[in-house]
Amino acid sequence: MAQAIRAHDWTTSDLGTPDTWPSALKIALGMALNSKFPKSIVWGPGLTTFYNDAFRPILGDKGHVLGRSFAEIWHEVWDQIGPIAERAYAGEATFIEDFPLVIDRYGYPEQCHFTFCYSPIRDETGVVRGMIDTVIETTGKVEASRQLQLVNGELGHRIKNTLTVVSAIVNQTMHRHPGAAAHDVLRQRIGALAQAQTLLTQSGALDAELDQVVQQALAPFRTGERRFHIAGPPIRLSAKQALTLALAINELATNALKYGALSVPLGRVELNWTGGAPGSRDPFRLSWAEIGGPPVSAGGTRGFGSLIIEEVLAQDFMGETTISHDPAGLRCELRSTMERLGAGPGMRD
Repeated sequence: MAQAIRAHDWTTSDLGTPDTWPSALKIALGMALNSKFPKSIVWGPGLTTFYNDAFRPILGDKGHVLGRSFAEIWHEVWDQIGPIAERAYAGEATFIEDFPLVIDRYGYPEQCHFTFCYSPIRDETGVVRGMIDTVIETTGKVEASRQLQLVNGELGHRIKNTLTVVSAIVNQTMHRHPGAAAHDVLRQRIGALAQAQTLLTQSGALDAELDQVVQQALAPFRTGERRFHIAGPPIRLSAKQALTLALAINELATNALKYGALSVPLGRVELNWTGGAPGSRDPFRLSWAEIGGPPVSAGGTRGFGSLIIEEVLAQDFMGETTISHDPAGLRCELRSTMERLGAGPGMRD
Protein backbone atom coordinates (compact mmCIF):
# COMPACT_ATOMS: atom_id res chain seq x y z
CA MET A 1 0.00 0.00 0.00
CA ALA A 2 2.95 2.33 0.52
CA GLN A 3 3.87 1.79 -3.13
CA ALA A 4 0.25 2.30 -4.18
CA ILE A 5 0.07 5.58 -2.26
CA ARG A 6 3.28 6.81 -3.91
CA ALA A 7 2.04 5.79 -7.37
CA HIS A 8 -1.42 7.30 -6.96
CA ASP A 9 -2.23 10.53 -8.84
CA TRP A 10 -2.99 13.03 -6.08
CA THR A 11 -2.84 16.13 -8.25
CA THR A 12 -6.61 16.28 -8.66
CA SER A 13 -7.38 15.60 -5.00
CA ASP A 14 -8.02 18.12 -2.25
CA LEU A 15 -4.76 17.02 -0.60
CA GLY A 16 -2.46 17.86 -3.47
CA THR A 17 0.86 16.08 -4.02
CA PRO A 18 2.42 14.15 -1.11
CA ASP A 19 5.27 16.63 -0.70
CA THR A 20 2.69 19.22 0.42
CA TRP A 21 0.94 16.97 2.93
CA PRO A 22 0.98 18.09 6.57
CA SER A 23 3.34 16.30 8.93
CA ALA A 24 0.47 14.99 11.04
CA LEU A 25 -0.87 13.04 8.02
CA LYS A 26 2.57 11.71 7.12
CA ILE A 27 3.23 10.54 10.68
CA ALA A 28 -0.18 8.85 10.91
CA LEU A 29 0.34 7.18 7.54
CA GLY A 30 3.77 5.94 8.57
CA MET A 31 2.35 4.37 11.72
CA ALA A 32 -0.51 2.71 9.84
CA LEU A 33 1.57 1.37 6.96
CA ASN A 34 4.09 -0.16 9.34
CA SER A 35 1.40 -1.91 11.37
CA LYS A 36 0.24 -5.48 10.90
CA PHE A 37 -3.11 -4.55 12.43
CA PRO A 38 -5.86 -3.41 10.00
CA LYS A 39 -5.90 0.38 9.91
CA SER A 40 -7.29 3.10 7.69
CA ILE A 41 -6.57 6.83 7.82
CA VAL A 42 -9.42 9.22 7.09
CA TRP A 43 -8.28 12.76 6.43
CA GLY A 44 -9.78 16.17 5.96
CA PRO A 45 -13.35 17.37 5.42
CA GLY A 46 -13.58 15.21 2.30
CA LEU A 47 -12.86 12.06 4.37
CA THR A 48 -10.04 11.02 2.03
CA THR A 49 -9.20 7.39 2.77
CA PHE A 50 -5.85 5.63 3.11
CA TYR A 51 -5.36 2.09 4.41
CA ASN A 52 -2.64 -0.47 5.04
CA ASP A 53 -2.23 -3.97 3.64
CA ALA A 54 -3.88 -5.59 6.64
CA PHE A 55 -7.05 -3.58 5.98
CA ARG A 56 -7.47 -4.77 2.39
CA PRO A 57 -9.30 -8.07 3.19
CA ILE A 58 -11.98 -6.10 5.06
CA LEU A 59 -12.79 -4.26 1.83
CA GLY A 60 -13.50 -7.49 -0.04
CA ASP A 61 -14.32 -6.73 -3.68
CA LYS A 62 -14.99 -3.03 -3.20
CA GLY A 63 -12.05 -2.43 -5.51
CA HIS A 64 -9.25 0.12 -5.43
CA VAL A 65 -10.76 2.74 -3.13
CA LEU A 66 -7.57 4.59 -2.19
CA GLY A 67 -8.23 8.33 -2.03
CA ARG A 68 -12.01 8.00 -2.10
CA SER A 69 -14.35 9.33 0.57
CA PHE A 70 -14.74 7.04 3.57
CA ALA A 71 -18.48 7.83 3.49
CA GLU A 72 -18.71 6.76 -0.15
CA ILE A 73 -16.78 3.53 0.42
CA TRP A 74 -19.09 2.51 3.26
CA HIS A 75 -22.24 4.19 1.96
CA GLU A 76 -24.44 1.16 2.82
CA VAL A 77 -23.70 1.56 6.54
CA TRP A 78 -22.89 5.24 6.74
CA ASP A 79 -26.03 5.99 8.71
CA GLN A 80 -24.58 3.76 11.45
CA ILE A 81 -20.87 4.59 11.36
CA GLY A 82 -21.15 8.20 10.15
CA PRO A 83 -22.13 9.56 13.59
CA ILE A 84 -19.19 7.69 15.14
CA ALA A 85 -16.83 9.30 12.61
CA GLU A 86 -18.34 12.70 13.44
CA ARG A 87 -17.52 12.18 17.10
CA ALA A 88 -13.91 11.36 16.17
CA TYR A 89 -13.70 14.57 14.13
CA ALA A 90 -15.09 16.36 17.19
CA GLY A 91 -12.17 15.00 19.23
CA GLU A 92 -13.88 12.02 20.87
CA ALA A 93 -12.38 8.55 20.49
CA THR A 94 -14.81 5.63 20.33
CA PHE A 95 -14.20 1.92 20.96
CA ILE A 96 -16.92 -0.57 19.99
CA GLU A 97 -16.75 -4.35 20.28
CA ASP A 98 -18.50 -6.81 17.94
CA PHE A 99 -20.47 -4.04 16.22
CA PRO A 100 -23.06 -5.55 13.80
CA LEU A 101 -23.11 -4.18 10.24
CA VAL A 102 -24.73 -5.42 7.04
CA ILE A 103 -22.17 -4.54 4.39
CA ASP A 104 -21.93 -5.13 0.65
CA ARG A 105 -18.40 -6.09 -0.31
CA TYR A 106 -19.05 -9.13 -2.54
CA GLY A 107 -22.17 -8.05 -4.41
CA TYR A 108 -24.70 -9.06 -1.74
CA PRO A 109 -25.72 -7.93 1.77
CA GLU A 110 -23.59 -9.68 4.39
CA GLN A 111 -24.10 -9.68 8.15
CA CYS A 112 -20.73 -8.93 9.72
CA HIS A 113 -19.32 -7.86 13.07
CA PHE A 114 -16.35 -5.62 13.78
CA THR A 115 -14.41 -4.48 16.81
CA PHE A 116 -12.95 -1.06 16.07
CA CYS A 117 -11.74 2.24 17.42
CA TYR A 118 -12.14 5.63 15.72
CA SER A 119 -9.46 7.96 17.13
CA PRO A 120 -8.99 11.61 16.23
CA ILE A 121 -5.73 12.72 14.54
CA ARG A 122 -4.57 16.17 15.64
CA ASP A 123 -2.05 18.43 13.99
CA GLU A 124 0.77 20.21 15.80
CA THR A 125 -1.63 22.90 17.00
CA GLY A 126 -4.05 20.36 18.52
CA VAL A 127 -6.72 20.77 15.84
CA VAL A 128 -8.41 17.54 14.68
CA ARG A 129 -7.65 16.99 11.00
CA GLY A 130 -8.80 13.39 10.58
CA MET A 131 -9.17 10.06 12.28
CA ILE A 132 -7.58 6.63 12.35
CA ASP A 133 -9.78 3.55 12.12
CA THR A 134 -8.20 0.56 13.87
CA VAL A 135 -10.41 -2.43 13.19
CA ILE A 136 -10.61 -6.21 13.20
CA GLU A 137 -13.44 -8.32 11.83
CA THR A 138 -15.03 -10.56 14.48
CA THR A 139 -17.78 -12.17 12.40
CA GLY A 140 -16.36 -15.66 12.85
CA LYS A 141 -16.03 -15.24 16.61
CA VAL A 142 -19.58 -13.93 17.03
CA GLU A 143 -21.05 -16.73 14.91
CA ALA A 144 -19.05 -19.34 16.83
CA SER A 145 -20.29 -17.88 20.12
CA ARG A 146 -23.90 -17.99 18.95
CA GLN A 147 -23.49 -21.57 17.78
CA LEU A 148 -21.98 -22.50 21.15
CA GLN A 149 -24.96 -20.96 22.94
CA LEU A 150 -27.30 -22.92 20.69
CA VAL A 151 -25.43 -26.17 21.29
CA ASN A 152 -25.33 -25.58 25.05
CA GLY A 153 -29.04 -24.89 25.07
CA GLU A 154 -29.74 -28.04 23.10
CA LEU A 155 -27.45 -30.00 25.41
CA GLY A 156 -29.49 -28.82 28.37
CA HIS A 157 -32.67 -30.02 26.67
CA ARG A 158 -31.09 -33.36 25.84
CA ILE A 159 -29.95 -33.90 29.42
CA LYS A 160 -33.39 -33.02 30.79
CA ASN A 161 -35.17 -35.24 28.28
CA THR A 162 -32.75 -38.12 28.80
CA LEU A 163 -33.12 -38.02 32.59
CA THR A 164 -36.90 -37.99 32.19
CA VAL A 165 -36.76 -41.02 29.90
CA VAL A 166 -34.35 -42.87 32.20
CA SER A 167 -36.66 -42.24 35.15
CA ALA A 168 -39.62 -43.60 33.19
CA ILE A 169 -37.63 -46.65 32.08
CA VAL A 170 -36.59 -47.47 35.64
CA ASN A 171 -40.08 -47.01 37.06
CA GLN A 172 -41.79 -49.05 34.37
CA THR A 173 -39.18 -51.81 34.37
CA MET A 174 -39.15 -52.27 38.12
CA HIS A 175 -42.94 -52.34 38.17
CA ARG A 176 -43.31 -54.86 35.33
CA HIS A 177 -40.27 -57.02 36.04
CA PRO A 178 -39.74 -57.50 39.78
CA GLY A 179 -36.74 -59.34 41.07
CA ALA A 180 -33.62 -60.39 39.20
CA ALA A 181 -35.30 -60.20 35.74
CA ALA A 182 -35.47 -56.42 36.04
CA HIS A 183 -31.68 -56.14 35.85
CA ASP A 184 -31.34 -57.53 32.32
CA VAL A 185 -34.38 -55.67 30.99
CA LEU A 186 -33.25 -52.40 32.49
CA ARG A 187 -29.73 -52.81 31.11
CA GLN A 188 -31.09 -53.46 27.63
CA ARG A 189 -33.41 -50.49 27.63
CA ILE A 190 -30.87 -48.03 28.97
CA GLY A 191 -28.35 -49.47 26.51
CA ALA A 192 -30.71 -48.65 23.63
CA LEU A 193 -31.05 -45.11 24.96
CA ALA A 194 -27.26 -44.80 25.23
CA GLN A 195 -26.79 -46.00 21.65
CA ALA A 196 -29.17 -43.35 20.37
CA GLN A 197 -27.46 -40.68 22.47
CA THR A 198 -24.07 -41.79 21.10
CA LEU A 199 -25.36 -41.33 17.56
CA LEU A 200 -26.43 -37.77 18.33
CA THR A 201 -23.15 -36.95 20.07
CA GLN A 202 -20.96 -38.38 17.32
CA SER A 203 -22.85 -36.53 14.61
CA GLY A 204 -22.11 -33.19 16.29
CA ALA A 205 -25.52 -32.01 15.09
CA LEU A 206 -28.74 -31.03 16.80
CA ASP A 207 -30.68 -33.66 14.86
CA ALA A 208 -30.11 -37.12 13.38
CA GLU A 209 -30.76 -39.08 10.20
CA LEU A 210 -33.72 -41.45 10.58
CA ASP A 211 -31.93 -44.32 8.82
CA GLN A 212 -28.96 -44.06 11.20
CA VAL A 213 -31.29 -44.13 14.21
CA VAL A 214 -32.99 -47.27 12.88
CA GLN A 215 -29.75 -49.04 11.99
CA GLN A 216 -28.18 -48.35 15.38
CA ALA A 217 -31.30 -49.33 17.32
CA LEU A 218 -31.49 -52.66 15.46
CA ALA A 219 -27.76 -53.44 15.61
CA PRO A 220 -28.06 -55.81 18.64
CA PHE A 221 -30.76 -57.83 16.82
CA ARG A 222 -28.99 -58.28 13.47
CA THR A 223 -27.72 -61.81 12.89
CA GLY A 224 -26.61 -61.55 9.28
CA GLU A 225 -29.59 -63.70 8.20
CA ARG A 226 -31.39 -60.82 6.51
CA ARG A 227 -34.29 -60.89 8.95
CA PHE A 228 -34.89 -57.15 8.49
CA HIS A 229 -35.93 -55.30 5.33
CA ILE A 230 -35.43 -51.57 5.85
CA ALA A 231 -36.28 -48.87 3.30
CA GLY A 232 -37.05 -45.18 3.30
CA PRO A 233 -35.85 -41.77 2.06
CA PRO A 234 -33.40 -39.52 3.94
CA ILE A 235 -35.27 -37.71 6.72
CA ARG A 236 -33.92 -35.68 9.64
CA LEU A 237 -35.31 -36.10 13.15
CA SER A 238 -34.87 -33.88 16.17
CA ALA A 239 -32.71 -35.19 19.02
CA LYS A 240 -35.81 -35.89 21.12
CA GLN A 241 -37.52 -37.75 18.28
CA ALA A 242 -34.39 -39.81 17.62
CA LEU A 243 -34.19 -40.94 21.25
CA THR A 244 -37.86 -41.88 21.43
CA LEU A 245 -37.82 -43.72 18.10
CA ALA A 246 -34.71 -45.67 19.13
CA LEU A 247 -36.47 -46.80 22.32
CA ALA A 248 -39.64 -47.71 20.43
CA ILE A 249 -37.76 -49.78 17.86
CA ASN A 250 -35.81 -51.50 20.61
CA GLU A 251 -39.08 -52.46 22.31
CA LEU A 252 -40.61 -53.73 19.05
CA ALA A 253 -37.49 -55.77 18.22
CA THR A 254 -37.32 -57.21 21.74
CA ASN A 255 -40.97 -58.25 21.56
CA ALA A 256 -40.41 -59.77 18.10
CA LEU A 257 -37.42 -61.73 19.40
CA LYS A 258 -39.36 -63.12 22.36
CA TYR A 259 -42.82 -63.67 20.92
CA GLY A 260 -42.97 -62.54 17.29
CA ALA A 261 -41.35 -62.93 13.90
CA LEU A 262 -37.78 -63.06 15.18
CA SER A 263 -38.60 -65.96 17.50
CA VAL A 264 -38.85 -68.41 14.57
CA PRO A 265 -36.27 -69.22 11.86
CA LEU A 266 -38.22 -67.91 8.85
CA GLY A 267 -39.77 -64.82 10.39
CA ARG A 268 -38.79 -61.34 9.23
CA VAL A 269 -39.57 -57.68 9.82
CA GLU A 270 -40.49 -55.06 7.20
CA LEU A 271 -39.58 -51.57 8.41
CA ASN A 272 -40.16 -48.72 5.98
CA TRP A 273 -41.08 -45.07 5.94
CA THR A 274 -42.24 -42.46 3.44
CA GLY A 275 -42.08 -38.69 3.54
CA GLY A 276 -42.10 -35.53 1.47
CA ALA A 277 -40.48 -32.12 1.27
CA PRO A 278 -38.76 -31.04 4.53
CA GLY A 279 -40.82 -28.53 6.50
CA SER A 280 -43.93 -29.14 4.40
CA ARG A 281 -47.33 -30.55 5.26
CA ASP A 282 -46.57 -33.67 3.25
CA PRO A 283 -47.45 -36.82 5.19
CA PHE A 284 -44.84 -38.88 7.01
CA ARG A 285 -45.49 -42.54 7.70
CA LEU A 286 -43.32 -45.18 9.39
CA SER A 287 -44.44 -48.81 9.44
CA TRP A 288 -43.22 -51.90 11.33
CA ALA A 289 -44.67 -55.19 10.07
CA GLU A 290 -43.76 -58.69 11.25
CA ILE A 291 -44.09 -61.52 8.73
CA GLY A 292 -43.78 -65.29 9.09
CA GLY A 293 -43.94 -65.39 12.87
CA PRO A 294 -46.27 -67.32 15.18
CA PRO A 295 -49.93 -66.28 15.33
CA VAL A 296 -50.45 -63.09 17.29
CA SER A 297 -53.17 -62.76 19.88
CA ALA A 298 -54.39 -59.45 21.21
CA GLY A 299 -54.75 -58.71 24.88
CA GLY A 300 -52.36 -58.88 27.80
CA THR A 301 -51.11 -56.12 30.02
CA ARG A 302 -50.04 -52.74 28.71
CA GLY A 303 -46.30 -52.52 29.31
CA PHE A 304 -43.45 -50.08 28.81
CA GLY A 305 -43.27 -50.75 25.06
CA SER A 306 -46.92 -49.87 24.57
CA LEU A 307 -46.46 -46.69 26.62
CA ILE A 308 -43.45 -45.60 24.53
CA ILE A 309 -45.15 -46.36 21.20
CA GLU A 310 -48.73 -45.27 21.80
CA GLU A 311 -48.10 -42.19 23.92
CA VAL A 312 -44.51 -40.90 23.94
CA LEU A 313 -43.74 -41.65 20.28
CA ALA A 314 -46.99 -40.06 19.12
CA GLN A 315 -46.40 -37.03 21.34
CA ASP A 316 -42.80 -36.40 20.25
CA PHE A 317 -43.71 -36.75 16.56
CA MET A 318 -46.91 -34.72 17.09
CA GLY A 319 -48.83 -37.42 15.26
CA GLU A 320 -50.53 -40.68 16.04
CA THR A 321 -49.51 -44.33 16.35
CA THR A 322 -51.44 -47.56 16.06
CA ILE A 323 -50.52 -51.10 17.10
CA SER A 324 -52.42 -53.87 15.34
CA HIS A 325 -52.29 -57.46 16.60
CA ASP A 326 -52.91 -58.97 13.19
CA PRO A 327 -52.86 -62.80 13.37
CA ALA A 328 -50.30 -62.75 10.54
CA GLY A 329 -47.94 -60.61 12.57
CA LEU A 330 -47.77 -57.51 14.73
CA ARG A 331 -48.17 -54.20 12.92
CA CYS A 332 -47.18 -50.77 14.20
CA GLU A 333 -47.61 -47.50 12.31
CA LEU A 334 -46.54 -43.93 13.09
CA ARG A 335 -48.16 -41.06 11.17
CA SER A 336 -47.26 -37.37 11.21
CA THR A 337 -46.27 -34.58 8.76
CA MET A 338 -42.90 -33.42 7.52
CA GLU A 339 -43.26 -29.97 9.13
CA ARG A 340 -43.27 -31.71 12.54
CA LEU A 341 -39.98 -33.53 12.03
CA GLY A 342 -36.47 -32.32 12.80
CA ALA A 343 -35.83 -28.92 14.34
CA GLY A 344 -39.28 -27.69 13.41
CA PRO A 345 -41.89 -25.95 15.56
CA GLY A 346 -42.66 -27.65 18.81
CA MET A 347 -39.46 -29.62 18.97
CA ARG A 348 -38.40 -28.05 22.26
CA ASP A 349 -40.08 -28.36 25.62
